[in-house]
Amino acid sequence: MPGYGFPRKLRLTEPVQFKTVFNRADIKVSNRCFLILARRNELQHGRLGLVISKKNLPKAVQRNRIKRLLRAEFRLNQNLLDGLDIVILARSNMSSINNKTIAVNMAGLLSDLVRKSRAHVQSCS
Repeated sequence: MPGYGFPRKLRLTEPVQFKTVFNRADIKVSNRCFLILARRNELQHGRLGLVISKKNLPKAVQRNRIKRLLRAEFRLNQNLLDGLDIVILARSNMSSINNKTIAVNMAGLLSDLVRKSRAHVQSCS
């Protein structure tokens, strides 16, 4: 079982990595708060990239809070997300949503992502 840290190897860091997920996403799940794009990778671990725009959340405090909560959900569920490159996009009007609601939304989206990922793997083999 992996630790609950968030080292550099678990992040999408290069623009090319983000672009690959955006252009070739195999799996998409969304709700009113977030859009998640995912693509299989050749690694034994999942990687996370966050896109939280200043247009949607104008204050840095708001953007940082959302990013912190999203990273925490990823860390808690990273053993289920092995082999996926994931990009999470936050939608507008997130500043008024409390932390618990964000965590519940993300937990639901990540479970949908895992379900779709498993179905995608079975359909490809």
